Amino acid sequence: MSDKFKAVVIDNQNEKFSREIKEVNKKDLKDGNVLVKVDFSSLNYKDALILNNGGKIVRKFPFVPGIDFSGTVVESEDDRFKKDENIILTGFRVGEAYFGGFSQYAKVDANFLIKTPQELNSQKAMMLGTAGFTALQCAFAIKAREELLLGEKVKDVLVTGSTGGVGSIAVMVLSKMGYDVHAVTGKKDKNDYLKSLGAKNIIDRKEFEGESKLLEKGTWDGVVDTVGGAALTKVFAQVKPNGIVAACGNAGGNKISTSVMPFIIRGVKLWGIDSSGASIKRREFLWNEAAKLVDFNKIQSFTKELSFNELLETFPKLLKGEFFGRAIVNPNK
Repeated sequence: MSDKFKAVVIDNQNEKFSREIKEVNKKDLKDGNVLVKVDFSSLNYKDALILNNGGKIVRKFPFVPGIDFSGTVVESEDDRFKKDENIILTGFRVGEAYFGGFSQYAKVDANFLIKTPQELNSQKAMMLGTAGFTALQCAFAIKAREELLLGEKVKDVLVTGSTGGVGSIAVMVLSKMGYDVHAVTGKKDKNDYLKSLGAKNIIDRKEFEGESKLLEKGTWDGVVDTVGGAALTKVFAQVKPNGIVAACGNAGGNKISTSVMPFIIRGVKLWGIDSSGASIKRREFLWNEAAKLVDFNKIQSFTKELSFNELLETFPKLLKGEFFGRAIVNPNK
């Protein structure tokens, strides 16, 4: 490899925030012990926040963002990873505290990596990316009801924010698992799209606005909530006894206002999803399951491949809710 390569670099000097495509030197990659040639990364909501103004997440500048990537090992100081092996990285604060994947090369700790399963490749891995990995974690949290509470079958599963990156893949995976998926959205023009992913029923987002009773009719065996805020408050009151709520997002707000009633009367379980800190063992399991549960042809139909320039044009649309589907970033485009 050349000692110089392209990357997206954000900076914040004298309270003036900037983002640009710059030439970076190999010696600038100071973290980690495995050097990777990045094939693809993906654009996530957190990436958009960071690209916008640092998102109150990045503390050191100049900085290379990008919270996930897939690629090929170039150099390794760790025996677990060999030259030319394909790897996947999501989470572990890469792209937040350590230089990330919006770069032609990245250097990270071997403890953050997994080998790409044979059934996947770099492109498919980032078509899922952090969003898809989070969706898989949520789906298996719902499935855990059947395993933790023997005989407690899951039938009806609600997915909020269902047209987003996490939500749409959650709809697909839960449907593949055999559940009846009820998708919540405020975008009526996406009803056919959601049904093509496997949603049995589409619910208008307005039904989850406004005041909630302490307990409402128990409707859902499980819920994947990507929104947080008032919608999550409403959801708790509608979960059936022993139901599981997998909470993974806060696009609708950080605060929830609820009572203990759903938890002590119905035994509702709130399952927080930390996709960034998941163990390597769990990561390996979920990425292997992805090949069985995800229709990549379908995902490809709503995935856009971006250059670095297109990435900088696209992220504001994601923040405004104007971007639909998945976006993967090709550093060599």
